[in-house]
Amino acid sequence: ESRSQTLSQTASAPGPSGSSSSGPEPAYTSGPTLTYACEEPLLLDWGGTLPSFNIAYETWGTLNGDASNAILLHTGLSASSHAHSTEANPSPGWWEKFIGPGKALDTDRFFVICTNVIGGCYGSTGPSSVDPADGERYATRFPVLTLGDMVRAQFRLLDHLGISRLHASVGSSMGGMQSLAAGVLFPSRVGRVVSISGCARSHPYSIAMRHTQRQVLMMDPNWNRGFYYGRVPPHAGMKLAREIATVTYRSGPEWEQRFGRRRADPSKPPALCPDFLIETYLDHAGEKWCLTYDPNSLLYVSKAMDLFDLGSENQHNTAARRQARIEAMSAGTPPADDPQACTLTLPNQPYEEQPGSHPAPSEPSVPGSSRPPEDLIQGLAPLRDIPTLVMGVASDILFPAWQQREVAEALRSGGNRNVTHVELSEEMSLFGHDTFLLDLKHIGGNVSNFLQ
Repeated sequence: ESRSQTLSQTASAPGPSGSSSSGPEPAYTSGPTLTYACEEPLLLDWGGTLPSFNIAYETWGTLNGDASNAILLHTGLSASSHAHSTEANPSPGWWEKFIGPGKALDTDRFFVICTNVIGGCYGSTGPSSVDPADGERYATRFPVLTLGDMVRAQFRLLDHLGISRLHASVGSSMGGMQSLAAGVLFPSRVGRVVSISGCARSHPYSIAMRHTQRQVLMMDPNWNRGFYYGRVPPHAGMKLAREIATVTYRSGPEWEQRFGRRRADPSKPPALCPDFLIETYLDHAGEKWCLTYDPNSLLYVSKAMDLFDLGSENQHNTAARRQARIEAMSAGTPPADDPQACTLTLPNQPYEEQPGSHPAPSEPSVPGSSRPPEDLIQGLAPLRDIPTLVMGVASDILFPAWQQREVAEALRSGGNRNVTHVELSEEMSLFGHDTFLLDLKHIGGNVSNFLQ
């Protein structure tokens, strides 16, 4: 309530010229970056088009003479391009200890590039950007994205930088998904693939958790169907969404050791507000994030994660949609309203169990318990000749270790003879999904060895 009142006063305060200020929302930046402005349209997988777009990026190391030492580092859902400190922005990056001379991404050898994904809010084009068609913020008029769209935009940047082939594509979490997608979409341009705590297709639990976060956010009255710019942003919904996400990022065993059942102040009677140490930790995680990331970006980027599926059927359907769109545009046919396009409306019919909801007898009953589905084996076939490192963590509940095993087995079943699969046991790491941010010894060490 106090924050809303403060933000309301900020929103209504006159600007320097006497007009209304630009609003209380933050600038959604993490410091100075390089920016690539692409003026060529980007056709999106679900039919939308960005007539032009910006990509914010940062680099470390030096590109060699034949541009063969580049590593593209993909980010997680809400990260900026600031993976490591730079001269322009000396603050520590989100992978600060993993990048530098002699480190996992050795800048004495490699030229490391990290971007903010399209759909994000740290300098790349996203829902908070201005639509060149009318000069207004995109908001929820922004087209639906896929991780494939994000990767295609990144490769436009590589073209701009004169990089025809990467030494490696590296990523963790959503970045691990993007890293696999880069190899599938551009197999001739990727020398190696590193996918840490990622997957080849989102599974129902992770989709459910991201859906819950989006619902909490959109139920904040300040969300206003996405048109909150210049007004009080949905900070309460963002705080709760981040608390839900934080529950999935760490693990029960770590929290048992770190917090146990201890209360913040045992001398006081119990309170309905944050009281246990674990509650105060979650409250802090949500509090420090709720005004630093654009809520609409959370909706669009998390939805792109849900849509991710490298199975051959999904790839075929996507290619068919794209081709039909290209042909229509070439013929000058105006795009028809797509009944499958993303909307803000609920389904016409209430939920009913759908045919095929239960696995057929021939399907594995336990995820990762036997040969991966043929659809996934075929979908990952473009990676057949690309050395691939797949890493997972036993304590990860958001991207469980069976998903990384599934990727490794699908690659091997498809004929890839150079697959390295590493799974960290709970004895090695209790940090759950966030292990990729914290475990320099096991994550960094394996990445370093693989890139030699």
